Amino acid sequence: MSLPPLASHPDRRARWGAVAFALAGILFVIYEAAAPRVTDQTTLDSAESWTSIGWAVAHIAAIVGLVLIPLGYGALRGQFRGTRNESTVAAAATIGYIGSALTISYYGAEAYGLKAIGQRAVADGDATMAEVGDAFRSDPTAMSVFAIGLALIAVAAVLAAVAVWRSGTLNRWSGVPLAALLVTMLPQYFLPHTGRIVWGALVAVAALWLAAEMWQVRAPASRDELES
Repeated sequence: MSLPPLASHPDRRARWGAVAFALAGILFVIYEAAAPRVTDQTTLDSAESWTSIGWAVAHIAAIVGLVLIPLGYGALRGQFRGTRNESTVAAAATIGYIGSALTISYYGAEAYGLKAIGQRAVADGDATMAEVGDAFRSDPTAMSVFAIGLALIAVAAVLAAVAVWRSGTLNRWSGVPLAALLVTMLPQYFLPHTGRIVWGALVAVAALWLAAEMWQVRAPASRDELES
């Protein structure tokens, strides 16, 4: 005689993680689509682009998106608690937070520092200020911190995908596309604007897939619920 299945209910932690991933994906599309892209970053046109609403919105969207992704990994950790995947996804969350923090430091400088430089360049009609802004962006220290942050983001995404693959509770492929796209986050900066928008859209699709899988997770009922 088989026993009846235990009652279950939606896993709130998993659903919060799903919301985090879904919002992050949408924000990455906004980041890639909203920012004006000027090929020559040493001109007054580039300086003017730094002062635009689109520039500010895009970079703030990227900052928030990079905060949300490790929060999603944290939700996965709660979901995998007590399994062999807990330590893997815990490492993903920790590494992801560090990577996002390092990357956000660069995005913050672009969102706020370049805006001030651009405003001064446009007000004075001085293209040399745009050259200062370009030098500011390509500073070796800033670029090194940025690259390290992106590398850590990639490592975290791969670890999370491994945990999802082995979980047995989520579609094993659901973490792979997001991991693959975050691994290519650095090279996508060298794509034309249209290519970058396509990359952002793919990130959104991948994040929404993982979010949909997490949204459906059911948590087993507690003993109190079963006895009530």
